[in-house]
Amino acid sequence: MATRIRLKRIGAHKAPFYRVVVSDSRSPRDGRFIEEIGTYNPVAQPAAVNIDEEKALKWLQTGAQASDTVRNLFSQAGIMKKFHESKLQK
Repeated sequence: MATRIRLKRIGAHKAPFYRVVVSDSRSPRDGRFIEEIGTYNPVAQPAAVNIDEEKALKWLQTGAQASDTVRNLFSQAGIMKKFHESKLQK
């Protein structure tokens, strides 16, 4: 099963709010997901990002691919740096 880490929109019209979820790549954007690993609120000033770092690293190490937006959020939070460092230590 190909898994992706991506955003699931749950906000109202013109008030976006997203959950960062791990899902099967074939499922729809707001459909079934395997696990929720965080939230993202782009409306807040500054944008509020809450990500469970341990879960995110676990899924990245098991082969889940992050979407472009999630990859940017992970980079800002320092998760991608930790992931790459863990790959180099092996």
